Amino acid sequence: MHKIIRSLKSTQPSPAFARKDAFRRPHYDCQEQMDALKLAVYVPGVDPAGIDIEVRGPDLIVTAPKGHLVRANWRAAHLESAQRDYQLRLRLGFSLAYDALQAALHDGVLTITIPKKTAVT
Repeated sequence: MHKIIRSLKSTQPSPAFARKDAFRRPHYDCQEQMDALKLAVYVPGVDPAGIDIEVRGPDLIVTAPKGHLVRANWRAAHLESAQRDYQLRLRLGFSLAYDALQAALHDGVLTITIPKKTAVT
């Protein structure tokens, strides 16, 4: 007689794993200038009203949701990864004045300029 032992663990992915797969990391360029740090984040297909830029200590988190289209003739074509929202997490440090951050979106390129803090002597 064979005994079937089922695992008590769920076969569903854990929330942390699902959350990691919920976003894709966009390509970006970073340029350090004399008085600022300039980021160019490539986020095609994103509406400017939906972009969220958050600062947590030394970290900058940019979340940019894409417009999700549901086609009338929808069939699975493994497009799930291409339709995921963008999220970029960067540790930039405490030497930047995040409160003076400026951002602009033009032709799918989000340009973020963060001035450097001035040294107080």
